[in-house]
Amino acid sequence: MARKPPGGPGAAPAAAGPTARERVTDSLYALGWAGLKRLPEPTAVRLGRTMADTAWKRRGRGVVQLERNLARVVPDASPERLAELSRAGMRSYLRYWTESFRLPVWTERMVTERVHVHDLDRLTDGIASDRGVILVLPHLGNWDLAAAYLNIGLRTPFTTVAERLKPESLYERFVAYRESLGAEVLPHQGAAAFGTLARRLRAGGLVALVADRDLTASGVPVDFFGERARMPGAPAMLAQQTGALLLPATLWFDGTPVMQGRVYPPVEVPTTGDRREKAQVMTQAMADVFAAGIAEHPTDWHMLQPFWDADTGRGGDGPPADGRGTGGRDADTGRREEIG
Repeated sequence: MARKPPGGPGAAPAAAGPTARERVTDSLYALGWAGLKRLPEPTAVRLGRTMADTAWKRRGRGVVQLERNLARVVPDASPERLAELSRAGMRSYLRYWTESFRLPVWTERMVTERVHVHDLDRLTDGIASDRGVILVLPHLGNWDLAAAYLNIGLRTPFTTVAERLKPESLYERFVAYRESLGAEVLPHQGAAAFGTLARRLRAGGLVALVADRDLTASGVPVDFFGERARMPGAPAMLAQQTGALLLPATLWFDGTPVMQGRVYPPVEVPTTGDRREKAQVMTQAMADVFAAGIAEHPTDWHMLQPFWDADTGRGGDGPPADGRGTGGRDADTGRREEIG
């Protein structure tokens, strides 16, 4: 009897393989990790700056959006000044990638000497308290270097979340890379990830999240530089449910090889209001800290995607902040940036 061909009525569709674009993306990341770490540092730095200037001159979608975002942060900037800011912003962005690709070959001494954190005692005291700490930061500076510093400089492992990227090989690269920085990386699966983060915090652990951009269904509306945007509600909800400290932090470059950072006072849980109202107040307080850090160092805010509701097309008050959203997708690359 002849065998029936697969895929008849009711049959499950075959899993689609990676697209050509996904394969190219995976190959480029693989090349970055394999190639840049073999170059002498001065050569890698020059290459990163050349790539940044080339991308800036081409004025692709990311550069144009970066300037639109910077126009909100520096509202009195002339067109010429915005162009200068966006060029410096692209150089800062490529510095992030150059350093991140080279981190696997940095010595422990290099990591500790390349990071200086102001008011670090707010974080170390929180870790020592065994209360649990939620460290949140915007897309400023190099959050991967900050992650390495947590592991190497503070000898503190931490937990974060990551989008299951396409192709699967790219996702596995990022998970392996961030695990090498001392992170426990959870797949981004809404309530499941939130529950695991809550358990880690109740055990006195550290959770680190990049938390300025959110495209999930549970983003909390905030006022950001005078316009409406959305940020993840998970940090505030985790703090409410577990009693963990919610500590905002910012990072920036100062023209030297050393990255600067600052840890701010904890965002307190309001004494009145329901869970949603408390999350709104806490997320706005977090946004205010982020805005202050970004205003001081606008060229180190690596936001090349639409951010404000006016650009993303999102409107309305949005659903209640239920804690399920832990990060935001980068529209151009498909990446999530959720590690801090």
